[in-house]
Amino acid sequence: MKIGGLDMQISKEYDVVICGGGTSGVAAAIASARTGANTLLIERLGALGGQMNVSGPPGFAYAHLFNPWGEQIAAGIIEETHKRLLDNGHALPHLRPEYRLAASGYTFSYVDPDWWGLMIFEMMTENKVNLLLHTLVVDVIKEGNTVKGVIVENTSGREIIFGKVVIDCTGEGDIAVRAGAPFEIVSRDQIQPHTLSFTADGINWEKFLKYMKENIDEFELMHLIHPDMGWTKERIAEGLKKVKDITEVSEIMGFFSLRDAAMAKGEWHGFSGVGFFLVPREGGVIQAHFQHSSQVPHCDPTNAWDLTYGEIECRRQIIIAFKFFKKYVPGFENAYITRVCPEIRIREGRRIMGDYVLTKGDVRECKKFKDVIGKSTFKAGGHHAATITTLDFGASRLWPKNGGSYDIPYRCLVPREVENLMVAGKMVSTDRDAYLRYLQQTMVTGQAAGVAAALCAKKGITPRKLEEDVSELQNILVKQGAILYGTR
Repeated sequence: MKIGGLDMQISKEYDVVICGGGTSGVAAAIASARTGANTLLIERLGALGGQMNVSGPPGFAYAHLFNPWGEQIAAGIIEETHKRLLDNGHALPHLRPEYRLAASGYTFSYVDPDWWGLMIFEMMTENKVNLLLHTLVVDVIKEGNTVKGVIVENTSGREIIFGKVVIDCTGEGDIAVRAGAPFEIVSRDQIQPHTLSFTADGINWEKFLKYMKENIDEFELMHLIHPDMGWTKERIAEGLKKVKDITEVSEIMGFFSLRDAAMAKGEWHGFSGVGFFLVPREGGVIQAHFQHSSQVPHCDPTNAWDLTYGEIECRRQIIIAFKFFKKYVPGFENAYITRVCPEIRIREGRRIMGDYVLTKGDVRECKKFKDVIGKSTFKAGGHHAATITTLDFGASRLWPKNGGSYDIPYRCLVPREVENLMVAGKMVSTDRDAYLRYLQQTMVTGQAAGVAAALCAKKGITPRKLEEDVSELQNILVKQGAILYGTR
């Protein structure tokens, strides 16, 4: 078959074709297959997991599954993956120290990222998800404004793959844009910096914890405080002084005087604050995971030349950052790098405009929607900046009021101006401040998109038509363990 003058092979048709095997894509694939659809997941790499185990396993990967009142607000496939790893000794239980939970709703459930990557392949096999790896989706097949399939390219050449419904889980909305969906993206000057993560072992945690407890003023505490929950910086500090194990701390940012001393000597790069998260390994080993210690600004993630520059610059910064930790931070004297992630983690890119745009005001007001497909308790407007200050803690940052949560509506997953296409992950339809880029949010939207796409394929309707009655979608999500109702 020839399209655009090019010879292409034709593959069989699938019910649901998912483009991108990151956190949203794997959740979509599992959910779609469980809903009865013949599902294909296409991934450009040989690994699945995206931000979970490829571009930077977050130390607090399973954060914000609970609100500050202790109510779990996100579950489903994300909870299932944690429990599975926990049962097999590759994760720690949900850690909910009072000073973190009541102050901001932060819970931490550490998982081993490499075992997560192995487990997710097991889940693909168990759920009979078809995989096509080492393959790039380069275009879409359309009739009018209706997506009929995708064009892929790999070592075998170019191939057409038809799908009754296509889900874009690429992170940057590459497929939705090629299909003609409208999108928003901020300028190169405004965009949040991207980062390249690395992990280190050989740390004397007792020595480090002693230093931290004796120098609480050296650490950033304000980002832990939900303004409606009545906590203060002093109360957080008292909680930190009482911790007995490093796993009760997790997110460690600051080192202010050490950073300033290094800056004065040209031994810190100045593109980020200083800090790290934690990662568990077998046998009770805890490693430091550096996700903010390299940050590259003015990098357009839709421009491959910019991304190339970002990969180079982040590696330069990693060398500086690691030398800093070994020289200045107590407990890191004998540390060594165990892993540098293979690719940069994109913090901000396109947002595909859908039939509803979730806003900063919706987040703050804990807005509820009839077409709810998941919840989040994460704040709006907390933007990273490529300076020695890690985050923008200004007036733009708003928490859901009174420690509550907000609904994510199904319509955010349905792009305007295109039919038979859905989106999931960080490019779903929001304004900039309500950006849903964190792991728990991407897996929630991925699971919902997978179920919805499978239903549409079964019924022979479009995702937009499904908006008229989402009750069956919601019922299936609840049966799959998702939390849609009954919390603040």
